[in-house]
Amino acid sequence: MQKILIIIGIILLTVGILYPYIKKIGLGQLPGDILFKTGYSTFFFPLMTCIIISIILTIIFNLFK
Repeated sequence: MQKILIIIGIILLTVGILYPYIKKIGLGQLPGDILFKTGYSTFFFPLMTCIIISIILTIIFNLFK
């Protein structure tokens, strides 16, 4: 259990560090991502980005299975 938490933490840290570069390739701004702006509040849900990341991770995990 401890190893899994450490690995998840390292993955989140890596994604956080690489976030500016990930944003430059267009993830988070795809057609299908939901964005509502009203006054001073903003709601953003990257639906299509989540689907694409899920497909990529599924392929990667199945290759190492």
